[in-house]
Amino acid sequence: MKEIRIFARAGQGAITSATILASAAFEEGKYAFAFPHFGSERMGAPLNAYVRLDDKPIRSRSQVKEPDYVLVQDPTLLAGYNVAEGLKPGGVVVINSTETPEALGLGLNRGRVVTVPASQIAQELLGRADRSNTPLIGAFAAATGEISLDTLKDAVRRRFPGSAGEKNAQAVEQGYGIAKAKEAV
Repeated sequence: MKEIRIFARAGQGAITSATILASAAFEEGKYAFAFPHFGSERMGAPLNAYVRLDDKPIRSRSQVKEPDYVLVQDPTLLAGYNVAEGLKPGGVVVINSTETPEALGLGLNRGRVVTVPASQIAQELLGRADRSNTPLIGAFAAATGEISLDTLKDAVRRRFPGSAGEKNAQAVEQGYGIAKAKEAV
């Protein structure tokens, strides 16, 4: 089973990210389970969303304590949380940031960090920097290979019909392209 933990603030689309990732994985024939964990129900409060992916039915309903992958939608959360806590060896942390992984100073010795300027992509394509979730899940797909780009874009179009879906699919593709380019270096 692959487990994903998403760090964000309420209103940034973390639950939508989890749902889209689970939907895309399901379309690729996997079992998937996505769910949120709220600390406080107010806009801007820190929250986690979780996703589990497997080739067999998923019975676990608990929070993800030892993730294979971590997504960080809001880089300000790096100051208050150890986002890589419990990361499994070989894990990947995908962070919405213009900084290099080294500059963020996470000091990972059991995984790797991929940064992508998801807020900039969101501002450019969606007109809102706080909608960094779709470029970030695109980067996740590139960095992990867990979900194909085409399936992920299709899941985004189903979630956001019409023009919004097309713009979000472009955001997924840009995030994917940036992460792929960094992986190739």
